[in-house]
Amino acid sequence: MQIYIFAVQNIIMKILIINGPNLNLLGKREPTIYGHLSFEDFFQELKKKYSTVEFEYYQSNVEGELINKLHEVGFDYHGIVMNAGAYTHTSIGISDAIAGIKTPVIEVHISNVYAREEYRHTSLMAKNCLGVITGLGMNSYQLATEHFIGLNS
Repeated sequence: MQIYIFAVQNIIMKILIINGPNLNLLGKREPTIYGHLSFEDFFQELKKKYSTVEFEYYQSNVEGELINKLHEVGFDYHGIVMNAGAYTHTSIGISDAIAGIKTPVIEVHISNVYAREEYRHTSLMAKNCLGVITGLGMNSYQLATEHFIGLNS
């Protein structure tokens, strides 16, 4: 009689959060729209809350750097939570980069873009994303994280 022992590996979920232009100013910039919490403080809270998730955070004000980051990790992560800021409404390049990678992307926005200027009502990225979460403050990132955890559990 043979005995087989199977080891179950703990697979650590890897999620990348990407923030685009001007989001490095969260906590300082237009607090009536974006709140008083810096993203770095929020990110520390998120990591504590989801300690089984390996998070990486990347922020850039440069469109090409955001595209390069998507290319770099877009085949190795379980999910990408992306707030492309104003590039959401203008960047065909970011949209194409999302379409070209394997890792699913959820588009998030802190403010309700549909309650703002008309040009913010169109996302060039949304059609290539798994979903869009908008207007729920920093909770938008948490909800996207929870969705990825549910997909991979």
